[in-house]
Amino acid sequence: MKTTIELPDELFQRVKSIALRRRTTMKALITRALEREIRSFSSKESSIFRVDEDGVPYLPSRGASVTSEHVAEILENEEG
Repeated sequence: MKTTIELPDELFQRVKSIALRRRTTMKALITRALEREIRSFSSKESSIFRVDEDGVPYLPSRGASVTSEHVAEILENEEG
């Protein structure tokens, strides 16, 4: 499906630059970003991590200790 979206100029240029460096298309990059955002939103309740409205992951207060595995999982999710 085709649609039109408006992006701030600076964001558009950053997306275009990243897509070029990764040798992919803006469409593919934006699609992956949206899929990751939707997946993050829909899995909030099932994950030990929560994501705030700005997309920043955090551990809710449950007395859980942050381990290197937790940090690695966050970093892996960020890299997509």
